[in-house]
Parts: sequence; C-alpha cells; structure tokens
Amino acid sequence: MPMSIITPGEIRQMAAELFGEIVSFRRWLHQNPELSFNEHKTSDYIASILDRHNIPYKKGIAGTGIIARIDGQSGSGRTIALRADMDALPIEEATGLPFASANNGVMHACGHDAHSASLLGSAILLNRLKDRWGGTILLIFQPGEEVFPGGASMILKEGALDNPKPEFVIGQHVLPEMESGKVGFRKGIYMASGDEVYIKVHGKGGHAAMPHRLNDTVLAASHIIVNLQQIVSRLVPATIPTVLSFGSIEAKGATNIIPDTVSIAGTLRTMDEEWRAQIKKHIERITSSTAETFSCRAEVDIKDGYPMVFNNEQLTQSAANLASEYLGNENVEDMDIRMTAEDFGYYTHRFPSTFYRFGVKQDKGETGALHTPIFNLNEQALETSAGLMTWIAVNTVKH
Repeated sequence: MPMSIITPGEIRQMAAELFGEIVSFRRWLHQNPELSFNEHKTSDYIASILDRHNIPYKKGIAGTGIIARIDGQSGSGRTIALRADMDALPIEEATGLPFASANNGVMHACGHDAHSASLLGSAILLNRLKDRWGGTILLIFQPGEEVFPGGASMILKEGALDNPKPEFVIGQHVLPEMESGKVGFRKGIYMASGDEVYIKVHGKGGHAAMPHRLNDTVLAASHIIVNLQQIVSRLVPATIPTVLSFGSIEAKGATNIIPDTVSIAGTLRTMDEEWRAQIKKHIERITSSTAETFSCRAEVDIKDGYPMVFNNEQLTQSAANLASEYLGNENVEDMDIRMTAEDFGYYTHRFPSTFYRFGVKQDKGETGALHTPIFNLNEQALETSAGLMTWIAVNTVKH
C-alpha cells in the first residue's frame, strides 16, 4: 500500500505541536553558550536530544561537532545535508532575559542557539516521518563558525561528508530586521569572502621634531591605507562588489616620538574568487612600493578566510518555491547580497548548496542587531524555521 503524501499542512501542525520543545532547546543553548571549538556541553546536550529520539549520530567531528543521520524507509532517494552552527560570541549579554547567558562574557548573539534548536526540531520531525520518505538526510551540528579557519572547512578536510556524500547542502540563518514568519532567498552570489589583512611598516624611528633623521613609519602607514583604496576604486571591475577596510592602526609612539614599527589590520571582502586572488597580489605590491617611497619596509600577512557564499540557482529556486508552498508567496522575499562572510561558503564550493534567511524580528519591543549584547530574537520564528526546513528536506531528498 503506497504511503500517503506529506503535506505542508501536516508539517505545520507537527511543528506547532513541537514548538514548546524547540523553544526549550533554544533556551538551554542560549543560557549555556560556548565559544568556538569549545562547544563541549553544547555537543553533549545536542547528543542527549538525539539519543532521546533514537537518532544515530557521530560525535567529535571537527572537535566538538556532530553529524546525525536519518535514513528514509520509503523507497530510494538522494543524500542531502542540513547544517546548523553551534558556537557563541565573546560578548557580555545585556538582554535581562530569565534564560540569559550563565557564562560571563559569552553570548549567543548571532542566533546559533536558534539554528541548532531549529535543526533539532527538524531532526525530530524528519525522524517521525521517515517511513514516508526515501533517501538519507545528514544533520550537521557544526562548531566554530565565528573564527578562522571555520568549522565547515575542518569538517570537509576531515572527510566527514565523503561517505555518504550529500548531493545538496542546505543552511539557514536568523535575520533580525525581517518579520517572524517570513524567509528570504537569493540565487547565485549571496555573501562575500572574508580575509584578514595584517601589515607592519618598519623603519628607523626617532624624535618627531627631527623627521629628516628618521623614517616616518606613521606617515608611510597612512599613505599605504590611502593608496590601497585604489584597488577598489580603480582596479577591481565596478560590477564586482568589493570592500577593503582598515579598522586598526597601532603606532606605539608619542606626541614627539615616531615609532620604529606601525601595525595595520583590516578586512578584505569580495564576491569573485578570481579577483580575490588578484586583489591580494595588488595589496602586497602597493604596500611594498608605498613603504619604499618613505624608505621604510613593509610586511604583509593576509590570512585566508571564508570563501564567498554561492547559492546554487536551481536548488535555491526549488527551495524558494517550496517555501512559498509552505508559508505563502507573501512571506517569501528576495534577498540583497551581503558583504558579511559565512563559513557556509565552504560547502557551496564543494556541493550544490543554498543558504537562506528566516525572520526573527520581535512583534513588540526591540530585537537588537546581530553581534550586540541586546540581540533578542522572536522565538515564534522557531516554529517557522523548523517546519520549513523539514518541508524543504522531504521534498529535496526525492529523486
């Protein structure tokens, strides 16, 4: 006898019934945040929920990560992966919530508690429905999204997704400026690559009143910052979004002392991987030649960060169509590109992938921005996020 078709209404009802449990997951995770690659209690807690629902998993992935696996029992299907990150940020929480962080100086200020709670909810729903879909669904609870080299790169390097290898990877992220109950998608380029740029300018320092007897490292560093802006304004095609910004200049001198060394640190963001490599060469060339103009010497250290996020067009369109079926067309929006970076980009360069947003704006009161001490998401969004990812998964896993 053929299995009955899974409908959006059925999953919506199941998600509504599970909502209270998903909120409890999120509140525990929020109250017990852990920094990148130190998510030991987080990992144990997630494992305990998976154990409770008899969902098999492997621990110790990229250190503290978990990959769970659910095999559908109704015919054949694809292997796909769903991903959530687990780590928190070094921020002192100021929300005043009754379940605020119990770990001083550490806070879930980027919604990773919601991501993991939502994926746990989806795991439970998918497990309850597994007699009615075929294929394999992997659930990636990933550590270390917030710091280089990124947990995603380590998972891939370890070969944790080699057997079985997913045909698609799907991820989601909170968006505080979007109303709860809405989601957003963008096909193609979505988020920028993110590299860290460190420059040291060396010279002979001395008394600021006698500049003819020294190499002005401060002046050289200033010109380096200005000259490097030519890369964005004159070298990179205007059609390629690019940002090169410097947020740290350290010259340990005084009003009358020019130091021997000045340190500069900044960020490089772009939407094109070929130009990303070219820009790094331009940074080294312009920095060195500018320093030499002032009889100084420069060291350039560019730490490779996350690659750009590229959403597979076919998969993203399919997911957006499924979201419209689940939520209604009025609750599915087109997203703009973002110059922020995400280590989900690693998955998008290995597998056809899509990374979408779900709204968490409070109906009343302040939501706050990501990476701030007052970020306070609307928990009602967890019903949407868990249910929608389940709906996308059961339809994407089909051949």
